Amino acid sequence: MKQIILVFGLTLFTLTSCNENKTETKKMGVATTDELTFDSVYSEVNGLKMYYEIYGQGKPLVLIHGGGSTIQSNFEKVIPLFEKNRKVIAVELQAHGRTNDRNVDLSFEQDADDIATLLKNLNINKADFFGFSNGGTTALQIAIRHPKIVNKIVLGSALAKRNGVPEWFWGIMEQAKLENMPEQLKTAYKKVTPDTSGLQVMHDRDAKRMVNFKDIPDEQIKSIKAPTLIIIGNKDVITPEHAIELHRQITNSELAIIPGGHGEYIGEITTIKPDFKERELVVPMIEKFLDKKEE
Repeated sequence: MKQIILVFGLTLFTLTSCNENKTETKKMGVATTDELTFDSVYSEVNGLKMYYEIYGQGKPLVLIHGGGSTIQSNFEKVIPLFEKNRKVIAVELQAHGRTNDRNVDLSFEQDADDIATLLKNLNINKADFFGFSNGGTTALQIAIRHPKIVNKIVLGSALAKRNGVPEWFWGIMEQAKLENMPEQLKTAYKKVTPDTSGLQVMHDRDAKRMVNFKDIPDEQIKSIKAPTLIIIGNKDVITPEHAIELHRQITNSELAIIPGGHGEYIGEITTIKPDFKERELVVPMIEKFLDKKEE
């Protein structure tokens, strides 16, 4: 159980106004991995050089990782499935992976604003969003702060209230140390970022954000009109009661509780077991939700 706690704490682990400066998108070229082809790109976003990858074609689906993570450590198993039918835009947020740090504390509100600016740079007016863990909380903020760019949102193990996790979780956060970070997440970071000094920065910013986590007000959650799919694992650290309360507060929402732990339903890197089976991932359920026509 303690291993799950530490993983969760670090995967849970960016408000400045949008700059009117001229934005620039820098294309790094076409890359391939495990037979997938994607565009590897940086974009000037509110003082960041934000890294993102684009796979496939079709309606845009934005993937938002959790704390302490990279695109690959969260979504490597599901991207090949989503990109068959979608234009997948996977981002790395402030201080994570290949995106630089802007030397200010992280906030979910700023993360939401950064993603909104990125989509503006890409001339994408509306998209679906799938956020996991911290990324789920960011997806909530996108729906609250930028409702016009949201078609549908999928909240994977998202936290909106401090009581959405057991009380001991917050004690773990107050004592978080880099040496306790799962080795899989450290390795994933080092694989994509030559300057490993940023690993400590990412860890410390993520931990501080969670220690200072404040509830999202009920009225803001209830203001969300976008169709929403809420997902947690039955062995998640997010409590079923919290997921149910989110479901009740978001009028146009559905709730799914899936067998497994935090992120197991998407093949998050720390959950992979020798008997991993692709068919156990929730991609078909998410696609069914995203493709369903609203009445």
